[in-house]
Amino acid sequence: MRRRELGIVALAGWAGAAAAQTSGGFQDSGLIGTLEGPTILTDAPRPAQFKEAPMLAEQVRAGRLPPVEQRLPQDVMVIRPLRSIGKYGGTWRRGFIGPGDSENGNRIMSADKPLFFDESGTQLRPCLARGWEVSEDGKRTTLHLRRGLRWSDGSPHTADDWLFWFQDLYTNRDLVPAPAPELASNGKPGRMVKVDDHTVAFEFEEPYFLFPQLLAGDTLVGGGSTRLQSQGQTYGLYAPAAYLKPFLPKYTPVETLTQQARAAGFGNWVELFKFKSDWRLNRDLPTLSAWRMVQPINTQLWVLERNPYYYAVDTEGQQLPYIDRVQMTLAENPEVVNLRAIAGEYDYQERFIDLGKLPVIIENQQRSRYKVHLDPGFNGADSVLFPTLTYTEDREIGELLRNVNFRRALSLGIEREQLNEAFWLGLGTPGSVIPDDTLPESPGGEWRRKWSTHDPAQANRLLDGIGLNRRDREGFRLRRDNGQRLRIEIAVGQTLSATWPQQAEMIVQHWRGIGIAADVKVMERSLWTTRALTDQHQIALWTNNGTESLYLYPRYVLPVDPIGGVMSNVYAAWYASNGARGSPPPDPEMMRAYTLMRAATGQQQAQRNETAKEVWKIAVDQQWGIGLVGLSPAFMGVRVVSERLENVPGRTGISQHCRTPWGAHPEQWYFKS
Repeated sequence: MRRRELGIVALAGWAGAAAAQTSGGFQDSGLIGTLEGPTILTDAPRPAQFKEAPMLAEQVRAGRLPPVEQRLPQDVMVIRPLRSIGKYGGTWRRGFIGPGDSENGNRIMSADKPLFFDESGTQLRPCLARGWEVSEDGKRTTLHLRRGLRWSDGSPHTADDWLFWFQDLYTNRDLVPAPAPELASNGKPGRMVKVDDHTVAFEFEEPYFLFPQLLAGDTLVGGGSTRLQSQGQTYGLYAPAAYLKPFLPKYTPVETLTQQARAAGFGNWVELFKFKSDWRLNRDLPTLSAWRMVQPINTQLWVLERNPYYYAVDTEGQQLPYIDRVQMTLAENPEVVNLRAIAGEYDYQERFIDLGKLPVIIENQQRSRYKVHLDPGFNGADSVLFPTLTYTEDREIGELLRNVNFRRALSLGIEREQLNEAFWLGLGTPGSVIPDDTLPESPGGEWRRKWSTHDPAQANRLLDGIGLNRRDREGFRLRRDNGQRLRIEIAVGQTLSATWPQQAEMIVQHWRGIGIAADVKVMERSLWTTRALTDQHQIALWTNNGTESLYLYPRYVLPVDPIGGVMSNVYAAWYASNGARGSPPPDPEMMRAYTLMRAATGQQQAQRNETAKEVWKIAVDQQWGIGLVGLSPAFMGVRVVSERLENVPGRTGISQHCRTPWGAHPEQWYFKS
């Protein structure tokens, strides 16, 4: 901890923060503000009068839109802005790195989640649902939708949109090959029922006290329509029935759909449907979010424009959002994003900003007229090595990756302190994948060191013990099957961290010390993801952001999510489908962890916390994810914010379920003159 304090004081010196130079520490640096956000007024009456953006008022006068009071729902969401009532106008400039950078926009569209969290990331708040309740026995969760809510095309949003998803999409194995594990309690599938036009309920055979939290998490049920009906997915609990029904064989003859698909350049109706239901590509798809897409992701400019039917207003009755447009400009790679941010070309950018560039980012604040904010995370590892447990392309490599002592040896061969100094400026915490020690799910500080310190002597003993005891003239270990040099590969996607390739190269050098030869393979994110989803990577470099709340985002702790992409999609499919698909893991420790995860759904919070600790202990002992360095602002926690942008929090949550930047509620940001 002391190194982190000294490092942040040094950085604060670049910014001229005198207080930090005397008292030290993160909080004294001037770079970390107060965790804060606007207030959702759950008991506020519907305002008597409404106002709207000039661009919408012009469309009303031209007869292209109904009046604002007719566009807003009866159960409007009233938001008290963080600091001041805003004014309309402006374009939020931002950067993205291509068609594989879907999450960049998904996070901005997160107003379409069933429930959300407050600024702390711990307390549930309304979103699409104005309220919710759980039965005393925990077997039924009821959601009360906003009455009068409309999609961005003006069509009504009702419980029928939810039932359409459940009955017509979720049960169609051409669209959803694996069920959502969150729609089952202790492995037993639940069901959705329509109570009335504005009320849906989820019923389970066993208690499911965890379910409301999952509805607010970044899960297959809580992620929102835009997040979970893009990139070929069809999850998310609801969908625009009126728009999508014509693209299903249930409502249109399959021969007709096939003709339409081929005319549009697709092979079959499934490909056509996935295009039509993908907000990134199809501008006609209705949304419930604050902005709607008007220029798709596969262009130089990915553009969003205000949704005239967005369901929130401020305390003076002004329909949100204040900002007219979001314009994301294509950058060749994260390095270009950083250079443009430093030049002042963005209004709010946290994605791809490199913590290692913090000194020069701070140095250029005044010249480029922006402010820097640091948001430390609570996840244990900003960077994780994930061995693919069901890798099969090379039998010898696959067997080694499934060997716990091989994974432990790789972990013990890494000099995390050097990584921390080189890429985290000494501000991170080296160690395993567990969350911050202060969180109730953490198993305790000793588990941060378990198999996660630099101990080459022990690593060598473990490798010798599994038969890798022969070496070539250069000291590299030989394969057990053919006597050739053993080489393993780290797959790195050009994605969230600009320094992941360099981190991987440094690890390759560390492993030379224990006789392991390795290569780094850098690839575009879409290709990386495609290979990850088919278990083709040997070792994948990624993050475990989000796992600080185990049950809200478990995919980087255990392979439970059929679209998770790391560790094993074969095991994840088996878990999610309750054995109908995939294959069970032969590892009894993973089966034990699976049993714990299933049992947690019916437990109250205190017991769930104890269960989470046990899952973490197993995961660390087995080294399913080899943690490097974490508990830092490195993962989307360095924000570059224009001086003109108002109502931006001093600190915002960067946990996966907080969906930064949406967790800071950009619908209430505005540009001052």
